[in-house]
Amino acid sequence: MAEGLTKALATHLADLRFEDLPPATVLAAKRVILDGLGVILAASGESADVAPFIATAAGQHAEPGASILGCGLRTAPGAAAFANGAMSHALDFEDAFDLAPVHPNASLLPALFASVQAYGPISGREAIVAVAAGCDLACRVGLSLRRPMEDGGWYPPPILAAFGATAAAARCRQLTPGQIADAFSLLLCQVSCPGEIKHSPDTVIRAVREAFPAQAAITSVELAARGVRGFDAPLEGKAGFFRLYVGGDYDPAALLNDLGRHFWIDRLSYKLWPACRGTHAYIEAAQKVRADHRIRWQDIAGIDLDVGEVQQMLAFPEDRKRAPATAIDAKFSLPFTVATAIVADDVTLDSFRVEQLENPDVLALAQRVRSHSRPDWDRRFATAGALRVHLHNGESFSAEILDPLGSPDRPLSDNQLRAKFINCAARALRPLACTQLHSIADRIMSLEAESDMGSLLDLL
Repeated sequence: MAEGLTKALATHLADLRFEDLPPATVLAAKRVILDGLGVILAASGESADVAPFIATAAGQHAEPGASILGCGLRTAPGAAAFANGAMSHALDFEDAFDLAPVHPNASLLPALFASVQAYGPISGREAIVAVAAGCDLACRVGLSLRRPMEDGGWYPPPILAAFGATAAAARCRQLTPGQIADAFSLLLCQVSCPGEIKHSPDTVIRAVREAFPAQAAITSVELAARGVRGFDAPLEGKAGFFRLYVGGDYDPAALLNDLGRHFWIDRLSYKLWPACRGTHAYIEAAQKVRADHRIRWQDIAGIDLDVGEVQQMLAFPEDRKRAPATAIDAKFSLPFTVATAIVADDVTLDSFRVEQLENPDVLALAQRVRSHSRPDWDRRFATAGALRVHLHNGESFSAEILDPLGSPDRPLSDNQLRAKFINCAARALRPLACTQLHSIADRIMSLEAESDMGSLLDLL
């Protein structure tokens, strides 16, 4: 047990200042906010799966409350985080951290947005610190694990991200280090996600999972701010987080080394395609083969995929993956996404509409996709992909992508992220005019000049 771990992390979270952040980290935080906000807005109009969450949240009124984004509704901060959390991952289009099994901002941003509206005014500079600190913590917790959480039957992404969401909300409430530890303790009493989420073909919980940690973050911080005392060591304690989820098998150095000097938010990946990050290398490879060799899908006899340890969940069981029943299952399907990349010009939000799940051309080609285990691809190759396309005339073409587009080393530009934001935000249930969206994007990319970030969110 690493004594004092929780205290060290909580003290860092409470003491971090905007002036401590490198310019690249400030820019990264603004990119996270721009990208994540657009994805939430798109889900309000695009995802039927979020409707029950919005309806549940809308009934919990409070003043001043916080916005259910894209819907023109206002509710209690925890309820707003709940609804916006459901939307943040519903389209599987938000940023990712390729080095660990976590989407660090999927619950963080909903918790942040609710906090800056309900407990403000909170400046843009403070919001940037909250995002940078919370994202970094979620990534560090993921990197510290020396045993997969899946071995215990857990589904890691929403569990790990919850700590970052709580850290960001705690910053907005200006909690003391002791109160931050209390908030982590209260979070530990609420957050969970079973691995069964991967195995039931008809459930949409995988899509809306971030509702629960986002709400838990707000509740935990609210109770801590009101004086509810937690545990002395919620992370490293003899029955704390690391003992419960990985049998105590973790590396404290991954949490503490260069803390406050290096921020993992600088190494995020942003999605060009609205599907599981693990599908992106295969989508890119499929598009490359299709374009380079001018292949028509009708000419394809079969497609062989190489899949590693992590990609197994995207390839099997093959019958289910070749004909997914829900949009979120399609986004976690290599046969479906590869077939879509070849049959259509691109893989877009429209590719996962209900009618597209029944597209006969896509389904016909998906039936020709076969997956083969590649033993040398361990978790270090979680985002890699390789395929071979075989034609009826006997020709075969292959492509391998080890580092797909959108990664830190092959990043999307600021202009690409702005275009993505505009396209996503225009799909909101109650969309704003394009000129307004461009103005909001401008304000986000100069967020450090905002005296009250809540006034920006009030527009949405």
